[in-house]
Amino acid sequence: MNDDYYKALGVDRSASTEDIKKAYRRLALKYHPDRNPSDKKSAEEKFKKISEAYAVLSDPEKRKQYDSFGSDAFRQKYTQEDIFRGFDLNEILRDLGFGGLGGEFTWFGGGGGPRRRTYRQQQQPGGTDYFGDVFRDQQAYTYREAPPQRGQDIEYNLTISLEESSLGTEKKITIKKGQKLEEINVKIPVGISSGKKLRLAGKGLQDPSGGPPGDLFLNIQVQPHHAFVREGQDLLVEKSIPYSNAVLGTTIEVATLEGPVKRIKVPAGTQNNTKIRMKGFGIRNMKGEGKGDLYVKIVVDVPRKVTEKQATLIRKLSDEGL
Repeated sequence: MNDDYYKALGVDRSASTEDIKKAYRRLALKYHPDRNPSDKKSAEEKFKKISEAYAVLSDPEKRKQYDSFGSDAFRQKYTQEDIFRGFDLNEILRDLGFGGLGGEFTWFGGGGGPRRRTYRQQQQPGGTDYFGDVFRDQQAYTYREAPPQRGQDIEYNLTISLEESSLGTEKKITIKKGQKLEEINVKIPVGISSGKKLRLAGKGLQDPSGGPPGDLFLNIQVQPHHAFVREGQDLLVEKSIPYSNAVLGTTIEVATLEGPVKRIKVPAGTQNNTKIRMKGFGIRNMKGEGKGDLYVKIVVDVPRKVTEKQATLIRKLSDEGL
């Protein structure tokens, strides 16, 4: 049940203990099943909800925890047993004229398995069991005990090179856990990219109460490369050639990320910013299914200064329409 307890009782979060008690008394009178014979099932559900809300908000410590953690986190920390532990409904029910429960809540079971909550109920004169009707569908109702708390997760920022991101690698990192330093070997998968997270289960902080440890999350960041730019599984590299080579065509050498230098042809008439594709020389795929491509971006180099002889030749080319 993830209801807002304040909303269930119709009070503000700043309500006093007395205001909360008054609100519960009013709603208990309104929703007691014996007062709603025509809609008993709905009244029973509402009675259960307001009783749970009152059990939490009437207890200073439980209320403080509820206000601090919120509804969902509170329900993870407190079981149904915890919520009703030390909670005596007898007094209020007697004040309302319904009589008491005839005893406290009793719990059966153990060994970490399912437990049941039962009620030793006291009948009123005439054989009416007022509060028992609310839980008649569950002489006992079941609940699942909250699992042990996990330890805290750790996040670690790990920077790798572009080569390491493509080929995969192993890293040794040092994590501080309390007052101790722990070395952990990390396997970086092939093809990983910036922004990816790696989870190492059980490598986080240990829970003080004996629960399982948290996890270690590695935030991967790939360093910029001096020559290559990564675009998904592809790589981009720039190569400058003289204007004459762009016009007449040429052959150039291109270094690849994984080492080998390859020679490629630049066709005659290549325009500035033309991209030439080198299939299969990009980044390895994380699933091990091939590689991306390497694109060579051709930049036509226009000289800032020329000699007088070069200027004369260029004027002649200009006269020829080049």
